[in-house]
Amino acid sequence: MPDPPPGVPLSRRTWALLRPLDPYRSVKAALGWLVIVSVGITTVLILMAYRSDIELQVIAIIAIIASLLVTQFVAHSLAAPLLEMTAASRAMARGDYGRRVHVARRDELGDLADAFNRMAADLQAVDRHRKELVANVSHELRTPIAGLRAVLENVVDGVSEADPQTMATALRQTERLGRLVEQLLDLSRLENGVVPLSPRRFQVEPYLSAVLDGAHMALGRGHSRTDVRLRLDVTPGLHAHADPERLDQVVTNLVDNAVKHSPRDGTVTVLARPGIAADSLVLEVLDEGPGIPPAQRDLVFERFGRGTNGVTQRDGGTGLGLAIARWAVDLHGGTIGVAESIRGCRIRLTLPGNSQVKG
Repeated sequence: MPDPPPGVPLSRRTWALLRPLDPYRSVKAALGWLVIVSVGITTVLILMAYRSDIELQVIAIIAIIASLLVTQFVAHSLAAPLLEMTAASRAMARGDYGRRVHVARRDELGDLADAFNRMAADLQAVDRHRKELVANVSHELRTPIAGLRAVLENVVDGVSEADPQTMATALRQTERLGRLVEQLLDLSRLENGVVPLSPRRFQVEPYLSAVLDGAHMALGRGHSRTDVRLRLDVTPGLHAHADPERLDQVVTNLVDNAVKHSPRDGTVTVLARPGIAADSLVLEVLDEGPGIPPAQRDLVFERFGRGTNGVTQRDGGTGLGLAIARWAVDLHGGTIGVAESIRGCRIRLTLPGNSQVKG
């Protein structure tokens, strides 16, 4: 057992040194005290037998009964939490993750009960997320499939002609379905760590200009928000060390999310500044929309997490874009979050230098 720190008061240091002897803080001490008490009872009764007229056989029987009672009491106190954990484990095997163990002990069994409860809570959270994932995926898949089916049924029934406009509507639904499937695959690969990073040093301004050019083209290919302007503000001569493909995925998701929630004729600004370390990057994406309440700022980075502005849902998409962005940034060893902003929403990500990139 490690010695207590020197600054701890003498009383606490003494109590810490005596902890192995405390029957309420150690199972080993409890068993040791059981043996001591049993031997003590037997010794006292034998001494009483020598000084009285009680026969030794009677004293032996009384000593055995007393020792058995003490042993039964200690054994029950030690076995009760194990039995409760066994019952809770069987309930969890049947899918009931709400069971908890109520053990008011300070020894190793108490520590085991606390660890068991934490494990049960984690499993309950994982099970809840799994159910939410299935429900959300089902909902998101059903929407484009239903739209595509309606268009095709109208064409088959003769309600509408298979003209370019009708086919464009069907194509948009198919593209939405394809984006969802691609995002699910990307998120699965990122979570499992099977996406390798190929970091390299590159100039930030031409790189982000190309990314925003692609976003401009997306706005012109039937994006619902063609009125939003994109603006780039980069420190001249800025370099970064990262995986351009993964960073492209992050910036594209952030810009697309900002465009969706910008007001009419709004502006989305992409800022890039050097970080503290060499080749590090601080990148921000700002919109002029309603913003994200502080209580919702962690939720939007969860799978299918959707922040709200108090009136309507903030995210009208699949709810996977920011989750993918977070995982890609985590692979680089960086951070991403919602920063304070006077107006709209400001997403800030930081990427460290090449020494921090995760393989």
